[in-house]
Amino acid sequence: MPKMKTNRGAAKRFKRTGTGKLKRRRAYRNHILTKKKTSAKRQKRALSVVSAADNRAVNRMLKEK
Repeated sequence: MPKMKTNRGAAKRFKRTGTGKLKRRRAYRNHILTKKKTSAKRQKRALSVVSAADNRAVNRMLKEK
């Protein structure tokens, strides 16, 4: 049986923390930033943790258990 391949798009978007959680970027920070509040843009700079509901799917794309 062939090896499972990592989803390369997911590999570029998610990183592991030291405790094994998954970090991700926040949405809505790419373009049309002039009409968005400064506070909203500032909050979106910070990385976020992947929700528990999505953990299994992301782990599967990264082919980890």
